[in-house]
Amino acid sequence: MATDDDRVAELAGDEGDLDPIERAQLEELRVLLADPAVWAEPDPELEDIVVSAITAEAGTAGPAGPAGTVGTTAPRNVVPLARKNRRPWLYALAGAAAAAVIALVAVVAFRDTGSSAEHFSIALQSGKAEFTRTDDGWRIYLEGADLPRLDNGRFYEAWLRKGDVLVPVGTFNEGQQVTLWAGVSPKDFTTFTVTREAADGNQASSGDRVLSGTITP
Repeated sequence: MATDDDRVAELAGDEGDLDPIERAQLEELRVLLADPAVWAEPDPELEDIVVSAITAEAGTAGPAGPAGTVGTTAPRNVVPLARKNRRPWLYALAGAAAAAVIALVAVVAFRDTGSSAEHFSIALQSGKAEFTRTDDGWRIYLEGADLPRLDNGRFYEAWLRKGDVLVPVGTFNEGQQVTLWAGVSPKDFTTFTVTREAADGNQASSGDRVLSGTITP
């Protein structure tokens, strides 16, 4: 099994040609890898801690340079390396850190988007229907509807209605947990119904309703 020193050796290659600065950096990396905290399970609050740290660091950036450039004030306690002395393993570590930050930002962005999505639900004779707006349309989640299974060419079909206009939003065989999709807004088509249907070539509603509800956003 590879040890921490083995991992460092793989990253650094032959240590014989390292200059003093690189040797110091390599030793810091060896100490870091030897810390049990590096391999421990991340704290559940790690996401918020890292985001706060990034925000604080951004607030201490150096003054802006000429137009089109960023500030040139170097962070304290950082020893710059000449380009020719930078080792591939340094780029690998920097890339890994950048990837972690990008992944964290993506998670935060996804969480914020999900929390701001338009969402509401309605109660039915049995169960409920939840409506969530997405970029692809309105997702309708039908849960807990006590509908016996239909087979042999028989099925349930869900609809949204506005006046005399019916828009089909999906078919299914039983109603415990069903995901449907609508290309029209339930804020305009405010009546939700489920009917029993048969595969008889007739695309119109049978009118045999088993569930119905009025949507009030």
